[in-house]
Amino acid sequence: MKRVCIVSQHFPPEKSGNASRIYDTAVHLARLGIDVTVLAPHPTFPTGSFPRTWRRVREGEIDGVRVVRLWTWQPGSGDPGFASRMAYYLIFPLHVLLWLCSPRNRFDVVITSAPPLFTGIPGYVLRRTTRVKWILDIRDLWIDASISLGFLREGSIQEKVSRKFEGMCLARADLVGVTTKELGRRILSRYRVTAPMELMPNGVNTDFFRPTNSGKKQQIIYAGNVGHAQDLDKVALAVKSMNGTYNLKLLIVGDGDTREHLERLVKAENLTDSVIFTGILPREEIPGLLSESLVGVAPLKRLETLEYAAPTKAYEYMACGIPFIGCGNGEIAHLAKESGAGVIAENTPEAIAATLSSLLDDPERREEMGRRGREYVAEHYDRRAIALKLKQQIERITWTGA
Repeated sequence: MKRVCIVSQHFPPEKSGNASRIYDTAVHLARLGIDVTVLAPHPTFPTGSFPRTWRRVREGEIDGVRVVRLWTWQPGSGDPGFASRMAYYLIFPLHVLLWLCSPRNRFDVVITSAPPLFTGIPGYVLRRTTRVKWILDIRDLWIDASISLGFLREGSIQEKVSRKFEGMCLARADLVGVTTKELGRRILSRYRVTAPMELMPNGVNTDFFRPTNSGKKQQIIYAGNVGHAQDLDKVALAVKSMNGTYNLKLLIVGDGDTREHLERLVKAENLTDSVIFTGILPREEIPGLLSESLVGVAPLKRLETLEYAAPTKAYEYMACGIPFIGCGNGEIAHLAKESGAGVIAENTPEAIAATLSSLLDDPERREEMGRRGREYVAEHYDRRAIALKLKQQIERITWTGA
């Protein structure tokens, strides 16, 4: 039996898209006969929403997967400063490296999931010093996104060091996984990549996310991270402009760095009756909330550095049989067109409102889009099938190195 270690900054009970993806991937691999261990921090994200702990290690088992929690710095606020954020990102992979260096903790394959970039530290060191195989799982262009969102200054020493390290990782890994073809093209255009590159999309658990028998409510929904990459303020203002006609509610399910800013906007615009913040909810409640909504929204900011992104939430909307309205260019626009389940609006309240109105006024179109979306993700993006492909890659790289 192959022994595989997955290193991830996020894991349930955290509610991020990557946390659920890592959980589903690990569980499916275990059911396919892989001995899986997940290394993750104590629950932290969204920052400030979990109690801090100083416990160094906590081990347990979840659905056949060994889960080892390792201590890292836990920021105390919802939008932490640079130093606190970097301590959270850096201490964890260093702790992982220390744990993996123990003779008791030997694996055939280590999978490191980025972002953040620094989860690659233990993979890089072990690949240089041992016979372990390393799969570098890249979910987005973290450095580029950090620059475009104002967290990192272009040309700074921090950017140069980060890009140098990312290049070193890409030159050393045995396999590089990417979420979209566009992400792969952008990586290849900047770095020398010697390993095979495989498409490993975010996907969705179509057994868990499925339409329920809930009756429809006069609401649209956003379910995911309330962060800097989303244009949720524009969606809120679009709802305000429509409420003379539709009496529509916007349900925001989740938490994140920009929630407080968004709540202030909602209060200032007298939208507290129309925009509902639920905070983080149990995962079991999400399929029902999606199914009873008319439309899901995935409003990425229109930035070139986000054009590679296909948000997990869009797959979840489709799996639950509701159409989605997206903002942004690139992969999200491709997903909307290819699936027939989404419509892309410009990043203005007026354009979002017009697009929403066209869907709300046409229930037959919404139903057809929802049906197409469900069929599309079941065929192309089911996480069980993605895990099976990953298992085959694990067997290939370990057999090659035998």
